[in-house]
Amino acid sequence: MLFWTTVKIVLRSLVVNKMRSILSMLGIIIGVGAVIALLAVGAGAQKQVLSRVTALGSNLIMVTPGQSKSGGVRSAPFETLTPEDADAVHAGIAEVLRMSPVARGNGQFKYYNKNKQASIMGVTSSYIKIRNFEIDRGRAFTQSEIEQRAKVAILGSDVAKDLFGDASPLDEKVKVSGVAFKVIAVLKSKGTQGPFSFDDQALIPYTTAMDRLLGVDHLSEFDLQIEDGADQTAVQAKVEELLRTRHRILEGKDSDFQVRNMAEMVAAVTSVTNIFSLLLGSVAAISLIVGGIGIMNIMLVTVTERTREIGIRKAIGADDRDILIQFLLEAIVMSTLGGLIGVVLGTIIAAIITVVSGFTMPVTLASVLLALSFAVCVGVFFGFYPARRAASLDPIEALSYE
Repeated sequence: MLFWTTVKIVLRSLVVNKMRSILSMLGIIIGVGAVIALLAVGAGAQKQVLSRVTALGSNLIMVTPGQSKSGGVRSAPFETLTPEDADAVHAGIAEVLRMSPVARGNGQFKYYNKNKQASIMGVTSSYIKIRNFEIDRGRAFTQSEIEQRAKVAILGSDVAKDLFGDASPLDEKVKVSGVAFKVIAVLKSKGTQGPFSFDDQALIPYTTAMDRLLGVDHLSEFDLQIEDGADQTAVQAKVEELLRTRHRILEGKDSDFQVRNMAEMVAAVTSVTNIFSLLLGSVAAISLIVGGIGIMNIMLVTVTERTREIGIRKAIGADDRDILIQFLLEAIVMSTLGGLIGVVLGTIIAAIITVVSGFTMPVTLASVLLALSFAVCVGVFFGFYPARRAASLDPIEALSYE
């Protein structure tokens, strides 16, 4: 019963001094709101980055040329990856479902008086599934078109819009670096990955790209899609072993190629974004500590102003423990109430950022519990000294205090 009486005294004290209580809670409100909002920004940024990475393809393994080293400095990439390497990996590793060679370059696209500079991707039709593209209109390459080095092209959505506007580009002829190509399809919009736009490119058969446009006998890379559930690291090791054997690379020598898998990329991105979120949360937590110092200052003033009240309570039977609990509860109530208001404020800020930026900034239960727990701990930590000081007052001196 005495505890609930103490709680009533605490609440009455906070209500009587409304402005002081609000000012005391202000630091906690701002701190918790900042923690919630910034952690939401961090979670939203992580979600966006991961979505961009996974948009590269599902169960993806990429094989790219290595770079030669001279005096510890990397120079031009090797030109040793060939379509035969890609075919050998596809045929020799059971976990590989799809494979596409990639010959990459840039070209000038022209349709009557419209001109555009865009990326050229020499690939197979498997590349569309490997990289999670979708055809909006038209069809993919056929095997015979690849074998015959046909001059056919699948345009990215930006390329199609810039050259044709709202008109259909299907079956029209577009000149790519002076060579006429028949448009057989348009891809659905996919967005950007860093400085690279998936929509600002055109796909053509890799044989056509290598022989008719780029004039090369090597690949820029080749992409593999492996079975669901397959160990990407194990498959990566098999690819490396097979290619080292084909390229006759001796043990202990560096490979003239690089193999990367999607799991590594996701892990790296997750690690970076987690550090980013931790940094944001730590910066915001500083304002919580400042808020705790504000609560301690106000509580010390309160103890001084209520010295006679403390003396009277002790004179009628309250012991040191009762006084300690009373003032400690005041600090905890202020920090908890400030924390709850801060959660609402942080959620509103995250919602506003979501509306303004167009990116989802999720407020997670974990961030709410973390912020509230930290706020309560701040209240206990910074409220204990003033409460202890109040409890240690001598009742006789307290009663005679003016």
